[in-house]
Amino acid sequence: MVTRILKIHPNDNVLVALQNLAKGETVIYDGQEYILQDDIQAKHKFFMQDMNAGDHIIMYGVLVGKAQHFILKGGLMDTENTKHASDPYEFRPYHYEWHAPDVSKFEGRTFNGYIRSDGRVGTANYWLFIPTVFCENRNLDVIREALHNELGYAVTDKYKSYAHQLVEAYKNGEILEEADPSSIGIANPSTNRVFKNVDGIKFLNHQGGCGGTRQDAAVLSKLLAAYADHPNVAGVTVLSLGCQNLQVKDFMDDLKHRSPNFDKPLFIFEQQQSQSEEQLVKEAIRKTFIGLTEINKIERQPAPLSKLVLGVKCGGSDGFSGISANPAVGYTSDLLVALGGTVLLAEFPELCGAEQQLIDRTKDETAARKFIQLMTAYNQSAENVGSGFFMNPSPGNIKDGLITDAIKSTGAAKKGGTSPVEDVLDYTEPATKPGLNLVCTPGNDVEATTGKAAAGATLILFTTGLGTPTGNPVCPTIKVSTNNALTKRMGDIIDINCGPVIEGEKTIEEMGEDILEYCIKAASGEVIPKAVLLNQDDFIPWKRGVSL
Repeated sequence: MVTRILKIHPNDNVLVALQNLAKGETVIYDGQEYILQDDIQAKHKFFMQDMNAGDHIIMYGVLVGKAQHFILKGGLMDTENTKHASDPYEFRPYHYEWHAPDVSKFEGRTFNGYIRSDGRVGTANYWLFIPTVFCENRNLDVIREALHNELGYAVTDKYKSYAHQLVEAYKNGEILEEADPSSIGIANPSTNRVFKNVDGIKFLNHQGGCGGTRQDAAVLSKLLAAYADHPNVAGVTVLSLGCQNLQVKDFMDDLKHRSPNFDKPLFIFEQQQSQSEEQLVKEAIRKTFIGLTEINKIERQPAPLSKLVLGVKCGGSDGFSGISANPAVGYTSDLLVALGGTVLLAEFPELCGAEQQLIDRTKDETAARKFIQLMTAYNQSAENVGSGFFMNPSPGNIKDGLITDAIKSTGAAKKGGTSPVEDVLDYTEPATKPGLNLVCTPGNDVEATTGKAAAGATLILFTTGLGTPTGNPVCPTIKVSTNNALTKRMGDIIDINCGPVIEGEKTIEEMGEDILEYCIKAASGEVIPKAVLLNQDDFIPWKRGVSL
């Protein structure tokens, strides 16, 4: 029999609807009857007792909100009767005991990756184009069109073909409304690539490098250096205008500071020193082509799972995120940590309400206090402009059951599993310690994935309940659905379905093991995530202003 309602933590005073429930219906949980005062849609919550104004609302075992007025037992939680609230947090001495999961099934396993000279292992072998300033974006676009089409990395041929069909239909006087869009088919990995061991040519178009503050340019420089140094990147072409705030020297200084023994092919072109745009573009293409012939000689080799660096992210979240996909990914995280690997949990606005749990799990006092300082300063910067972490949930989040930021955050934190926190990283700082690392980024999908890759993530597990096309240029992004309906509706962008957890067909642990198995295959190039197939290469630098 399918479970219809769920209590997440023994201390909770709300129940979660796993199916649509009708007003007036009587439901039973743990021997107690609840007469529903409202229609309760799946993913939403109702109260287990009468609530008075100011009463604490507990979910995931922590404070997630306060009642705004009297609410009858069985009443729907909504934005009118519930407002965000979370407990204060502080440093406390470390006494955490972790019970690692059984990893006997994965011990001795390997993945086939690209072993770099510094010992890190990439899950892909990319060539990367970097503009030091937005003025070079157009040149990158020209180069992308030329190289992607000629070398077999383009995925837009199906759309070009469909557009051609529409043009021909228009010329022939046919009814365009009857043109069948299903004829465009689905994306498939190219079988016509010139360089079989080069997984892609990627481009970091951005809107920075000049015109903003010098601090923005300095942060962007560190970010671009982090991408050039990424283990999934084998070679780099840099395009500079010449007069911008972010000078090539600044970028090179940051790259050498991050990687003193940097030995990848690196070509730099400055347009104001070139004879013409044509000469610049042609030379950049020629040099890059030569570089591609070199990195094509690199082949995948077996590496232990401890070499995986897994970023965990959620976006387009729903009321099932913290129940199915996020805890399943959290179990995957625990498995990988127990195997000696590295996990990156970011999105600091979406850790609001879970701070004390994470502080208590942080081994090093300096790291714990760094987390407190980063969280406090970040939230304060938001409040200074009339916002705050409490304003993080989007209209889509709220519509699908995430009423307060603390509800969203405590569910989001489940992605990090239960292992101790080994380190806390500010934006663009590299992960150097195996285990769970906290990385300061916004919750914004693309700014967060951009920051995770900068910290060194070689795979990203991205959970979603509503669906999102987000990916990353250098880090294969694996989409994990929270529910069956999304997987059915948007199967062309979803890789893994955690709907069976909601339906009671799989446990969190079984799903977590399945996810790790997929990660091993994706890291080995045996399966290609949909975001990679679709060239969903999203890249947005964080300007360190207010972004939630």
